[in-house]
Amino acid sequence: METESVHACELRTMLSEQGLLNQADGSAVFKQGDTQVMAAVYGPVEVRMNKELLDKALVEVIFRPKVGLPGCSEKMMEQLIRQSCEPVILTTLHPRSSMTIIVQVIHDSGSLLSCAINAAFLAMIDAGYPMKSTICSVTCAITNNDEIQLDPNLQQQKEASSVMTFVFDGINKNVMTSSTKGEYAIEQYNKCLLASVSAADHILQFFRQSVERKLSRDAKYQCIDSNSMDS
Repeated sequence: METESVHACELRTMLSEQGLLNQADGSAVFKQGDTQVMAAVYGPVEVRMNKELLDKALVEVIFRPKVGLPGCSEKMMEQLIRQSCEPVILTTLHPRSSMTIIVQVIHDSGSLLSCAINAAFLAMIDAGYPMKSTICSVTCAITNNDEIQLDPNLQQQKEASSVMTFVFDGINKNVMTSSTKGEYAIEQYNKCLLASVSAADHILQFFRQSVERKLSRDAKYQCIDSNSMDS
């Protein structure tokens, strides 16, 4: 099977900002095209005894739609986000505690699940969570013409015969989570997987640049505060 090349232009423009919420232990806004999600993480903190795990931290995810109350689809999103984020967190370092990830949809213009997972990961990075590896998520659609559409918008998703979302670890690009919707053949699935692996490299590079910018900015502010105190 031939690997299809993926260029950055096939992904919508990505923007992110971390540390926006003062009361959260970590927070991030992630925007891809017109899809925008904010994530906040809290903890590790004490947990109620009936939820306490003796050997590791409890990881909970709350997914909030743009308007209205959460329904069945939001509960499914919570499960997928938790399945993607929990395995990379070193939860055994914080037994009998809880870590909560809250994901708020600001605008949904397609590829919402991957955008939410990417926002959650950036918020965990901002909180300084101990993790085994980085993760990133990519959504891929198959059009009715059997073409692959990376990072589809909402209209492209509605017109697609199938939509797939993959979550990869940042070390070996192994699939950690896979969510599919619609009908597809095994060959189509494999083509989407290969295209998404290539796209994951670009997203991981974006994450590295985002974190480097934040660290550089924080170091600059610390230097300014230190100079102010000295004067």
